[in-house]
Formats: sequence, structure tokens, C-alpha cells
Amino acid sequence: MAVGRVLLVAGVLVLLFIPYLLWGTGLMTARSQSLLRQQFQAEQHRAGVTAPTTPVQKVQKSAGPPKVAPTVPDPPIGSPVGTIDIPTISLNMVVVEGTGDSQLQQGPGHYTGTPLPGEAGNAAIAGHRTTYLHPFYNLNDLNPGDAILVTTTQGVFMYAVTTSQSVSPNDVSVVDASRTPELTLTTCTPRYSASQRLVVHAALVASILTHPAAAQPSPTTPAPKPASTAKDTRAQPRNWAAAILWGVAVAALISAVWVGARRTRRGARALVLVGGLLAWLVVVFAFFQSLAPLLPASY
Repeated sequence: MAVGRVLLVAGVLVLLFIPYLLWGTGLMTARSQSLLRQQFQAEQHRAGVTAPTTPVQKVQKSAGPPKVAPTVPDPPIGSPVGTIDIPTISLNMVVVEGTGDSQLQQGPGHYTGTPLPGEAGNAAIAGHRTTYLHPFYNLNDLNPGDAILVTTTQGVFMYAVTTSQSVSPNDVSVVDASRTPELTLTTCTPRYSASQRLVVHAALVASILTHPAAAQPSPTTPAPKPASTAKDTRAQPRNWAAAILWGVAVAALISAVWVGARRTRRGARALVLVGGLLAWLVVVFAFFQSLAPLLPASY
């Protein structure tokens, strides 16, 4: 009987963990996005940007060839870089600096060491495909010419999709430096698998700079990127202790509810079971939060 109960609880946890990964992780990302958006809007205000967003049509009507922003150091890891808006796939999220596990759990992440969006060269952004609000879930639906709007404190930059391709996860050449202002988006493919990498390339076609006096003509050779203010490490420390402790808490709570229900009179037993179930779900959620980062990293 005891073995059967353990297997039953284990099966229930596995069944609950799958929807947690697909939808529950989005709760944490949504909270992070709200905080990042507030931080970015505060940075915009300090930079003298009055409007939080700019319509695609307004950028398209900007006169002359696109201007690139001056090259500046990357912001600290975990800080907001700007917003990315892709109307074709209904995406509007804040981009965070860094592509480590903890950064990609907050939203799309800018590859540290590549140019910031709007600067000369190949700016690269990664995003999850099926978890953590799955920002790049429909990235495969983009076609050549589709607009990608990126807003930073330096201005608003519109890119047009040029090509899409699938490559090996070990192929890092897709984020190599380029001689023209570009944007590269990466995510895993196919969905629910990290066997390949989907890569979308886009070219800068229009821009509106926050400070036009700092505008630079689109160069043929990008300036070198200044040293980053923080180091980007994709391999994050695995906190096994937290997962084990929460796992023990799940098992202990199950045992406590079971014993409590057996020792309670029939009339009050339902209350014990319902209260215990609610408490158990809260503890299980915390357990899943500590367990998810221990899985192999993927987009």
C-alpha cells in the first residue's frame, strides 16, 4: 500500500509538472516583465524619451536612410535593454541583458558582447519557444519583409526580416559580427525540443534616434564593442539543495495531511483534506520553481 501511494503521488507530480513548465512558468515571467517594463520606462524618462512606444508607421516615414546609434557598453546583466515589438506574431516584451537561464526566464535576452539593438553590427536576442511566456513561440511564422521594432533609450529601430534558417545548437556563427546593422533572433526548434536552433535575421531599415545629434550614418565596418559591464555565463549554478528541501516539504506535508485526516472525525475530515490540498499545491508550486532551473537549458 505504501509503495502504491508513493507511485501515485509521483505520477500526480509528473502530470502537474508538465503544465507548470508550459504555463506556470509564465507567471514568474509576467511578474519579471512588469518590473522590467517599469525600470525601462524610468530609464526612458531619464534619457528624455517622452513616448513609451512608437508606431511602426511613424518609423517607416522617417526621412533618409536609417541612422545607427552610437556604440555604448552593455547594461548590467539582468537589466532591461529595451522592448521588442513584432506585430506579425503579436509580440511585445521587454528584452533583458544576458542569455543565462535566469535572464531568459525573465524574457527575451540580449547576447552580451553583441551590439545593442540600433547599433552598428549584428545585435542578437534569444528567447524561449514553449516556456516562460514563450516569447518566440511563433517565430517560424515570420516572413521576409515582416517588421521588427526595437525601442531602446537610444531610439526606435525598425528591422525587416531577411532570412530564416535552422542550425545546430552549437553553431554560434549566426551571432558573428556583421558589416551592416542587423538583428538576429534565436530560439529552439522544433517546438518542445532543443535539437535545432531557429535563427531569424533582419536588416535595419528605419530609425528614429532619441538624440539625433548623436546619429551616425550606417557604416560598412562596425566599430568595436566596448567591454561589457558584466560577464555573461550561460551555465548557471544549480541549486540542488533548494529542490531537495522543497521535495522533502512536499512529502512531509502529504504525510501530515494523511495522518491528520485519519485522526480526525469524519465531519471535519473533509476540511482537513481540502486545507491540506491547498497547502500542498502551494508547496508543490515552490518545489516546481526550484526544480525547473535544474533541467537542461534550452530556448
